[in-house]
Amino acid sequence: MKWEKWLYPGGRPSRVARVLNRCWAVVHARGIAPNYLVTLEVAGRRSGQMIRLPLVMAVVEGERYLVSMLGEQVEWVRNVRAAGGCVTPHHGRHEQIQLEEVAADRRALVLKAYLKCAPGARSHFPIHKDAPIAEFEHISSQFPLFRVVPHSTR
Repeated sequence: MKWEKWLYPGGRPSRVARVLNRCWAVVHARGIAPNYLVTLEVAGRRSGQMIRLPLVMAVVEGERYLVSMLGEQVEWVRNVRAAGGCVTPHHGRHEQIQLEEVAADRRALVLKAYLKCAPGARSHFPIHKDAPIAEFEHISSQFPLFRVVPHSTR
């Protein structure tokens, strides 16, 4: 079993993964890591508490995107939807943004770019990062994708 699959058995973070995610969230938020590694802050849909988690931000044609490498049934995706897309990413500084969900038929190109910049996500995808775009179109409905819209343009 690959390391990433061991960290996320059944598509949910193990105890070790939760601890590692907390550590990476601190590193990303402080701006120590490369600028495509961010900490996303979103209100929990049940508790209302702010939840922070590390994510990779893909940039395609000047637009920024966040991808759920574990698919639809993850808590941060549910929380973003419940919050109406209002979140705060941190990377040395924070900004108020709106996340807009991208339709499944428009995700393929971004998913391909995401796999190129997120090596830890590759084992969670059923295709290779260099697969043709047509293969990404077949799996695009399995992986939620959100476009980052700056607060000033909402």
